[in-house]
Amino acid sequence: MQRRDFLSATLASAAASASLPAAALAQTVSAPAANTISEAAREIPVVDTYDVIVCGAGPAGVAAAIEAGRTGAKTLLLEVHGCLGGVWTSGCLTWIIDNKNKKGLVAEIKDGLRLKKGAATVPTGSTFSFDVEQMKILLEELCLKANVTVRLFTRLVSAAQKDGRLTHIVTESKSGREAWGGKIFIDCTGDGDLAARAGCNFDYGDSAGQGQPMSMLCLISGVKYNEIKDFIRDEADSKVGSPSKKRLEEAIIKGGHKPSYARPSLHPIYDDLLMLMANHEYGYNGTNASQVTEATLKGRAEVHQIIHSLQSLGGPWENLRLMATGEQIGVRESRRIHGLYTVSRLDLIKGSRFEDAVCRVTFGVDVHSVKKEDETTTQYSRGTSSKPYDIPVRSLIAKDVQGLMMAGRCISGDFVAHSSYRVTGNAAYMGQAAGRVAALAAKKNLLPQHVNWSDVNWSVE
Repeated sequence: MQRRDFLSATLASAAASASLPAAALAQTVSAPAANTISEAAREIPVVDTYDVIVCGAGPAGVAAAIEAGRTGAKTLLLEVHGCLGGVWTSGCLTWIIDNKNKKGLVAEIKDGLRLKKGAATVPTGSTFSFDVEQMKILLEELCLKANVTVRLFTRLVSAAQKDGRLTHIVTESKSGREAWGGKIFIDCTGDGDLAARAGCNFDYGDSAGQGQPMSMLCLISGVKYNEIKDFIRDEADSKVGSPSKKRLEEAIIKGGHKPSYARPSLHPIYDDLLMLMANHEYGYNGTNASQVTEATLKGRAEVHQIIHSLQSLGGPWENLRLMATGEQIGVRESRRIHGLYTVSRLDLIKGSRFEDAVCRVTFGVDVHSVKKEDETTTQYSRGTSSKPYDIPVRSLIAKDVQGLMMAGRCISGDFVAHSSYRVTGNAAYMGQAAGRVAALAAKKNLLPQHVNWSDVNWSVE
């Protein structure tokens, strides 16, 4: 479908929704009694039925949808924000971590960004850095070419099952409450929202139930790479242990603010555009809206304090400008959904290999301390020496509900393993594999675990 045709169809759909009678959108409730209100029962319209429905359009979700569409499945991609890409775009995380050994869509996205001149012009080492706006438009183009139906500004709120199999999801948006039918569903929400609403069991955090801190990221400009190079984590800096982080912390403190994160970092994109990660919000639960809100407000406020501190130093910092903060705070950890296989710390130590591998992870253990007081004393590796290891497709298939897959950081794994595979290069690669398996399952009327692995024709090499 051409972009003009897609936009015309979208506008026609919007016009149809706008013409609905008020009664179709009205949702009344009875007067409150004690601490509850009663909502009248109503029939929820099923908008359409799809082969594959993907919830969440972050790195995992957008890759899953594109691959499912390319494999011939009628595919729906739902996203709560106003763009595709999740933490890559609305989260301002301009790095694709653990991408060097990834082929498929990860490599295609990198090539597409280079063609759009959206790839970093400053050497960044093993991590691929990019321009957020170019990533947004590239992902939209890839979805359109794959015939994926995209619905933005739409939040998942419920799920329906029949005989233990997921059959529908329910969403809320400006169009009201709607249902969507599907053969196979993929949870790419990051937080495992779909799986939780469908009744899946899950784990959260470490043995004490504490998760890693959140971070508010931002984009800055008004400074020149060559003038503040000593404070930037570029390729040369990363090869010698990133002393830039300590220098940057000292500069922020000199300007009058001690950052909440002791290892702040500046990541280059262009000579005059960088991403800043200098914030940690501890003790907040990624599945609690009030806590995520508080962490977001605190994180954004601190970002502004940090910018003011650096501006006060004058010199090369005098014209520093804050260009954008994340629409969503970076949530490192929330639900880990129980799957048919759980990736464990032991898999990392052994460098496990699986016949049904969907992703080979080369990124090490990266646990950001769950407590502020442990930030400078606890190792990121948690004493785990990891080798490159595989993630089997079984860890992407829900254990408790049929017809449901996961991709990204909500797959089945333990606390330590999660800190390694959660990065976006792995999330996107897992997503692409999940999309292919889901499409094949839908087309053959099978559950994902019954798809012949040789038919998937997948490689992690």
